Amino acid sequence: MFARRGYATASMNDVADAAGVTKPVLYQHFRSKHDLYLATLEDVADRLRRDVEQSTGGLDNPREQVVAGLTAYFRFVADHGDAFELLFGDGNRRDPDLHRAARAVEDAVGRSVGELIAVSDLAVRDRELLGHAIVGMAEGACRFWLAEEPRRDPAQLATRIAQLAWAGLRGVGSEA
Repeated sequence: MFARRGYATASMNDVADAAGVTKPVLYQHFRSKHDLYLATLEDVADRLRRDVEQSTGGLDNPREQVVAGLTAYFRFVADHGDAFELLFGDGNRRDPDLHRAARAVEDAVGRSVGELIAVSDLAVRDRELLGHAIVGMAEGACRFWLAEEPRRDPAQLATRIAQLAWAGLRGVGSEA
């Protein structure tokens, strides 16, 4: 509901109806709409992060990690388009607290991706920077994919974007 209508427009009644519960039930678990939104944002981010980490966890080959991580990301977006909108949409940018929470999610995902970058002489901060760059590239590709393009298989999309990411990562070293 938050993704479809935006934080400001979605009411607790709307959320309760969509969840199949009553508004008092929501208030038994959350003090406010703000708290519910933050919990929802955190839950969605945790699921995305977990999917990416699980898909890359058993892989030793960096190229396979890039493809697997992007495949998990695009599959998550294909299966949960509203979750993508919740994480990366403009609806949470107007409220400073929600903006900080969304930014924290983006930072956590960027750090997670950065930890997968296996360049031995690259500083941790530079890995984090590149992780954020890859997340931004994937986010931009998702926006195009969801808005402009007929539904392509997430694995095909991931392979195409992974080719670009891998070509760039192969040229990364400690000198910049």
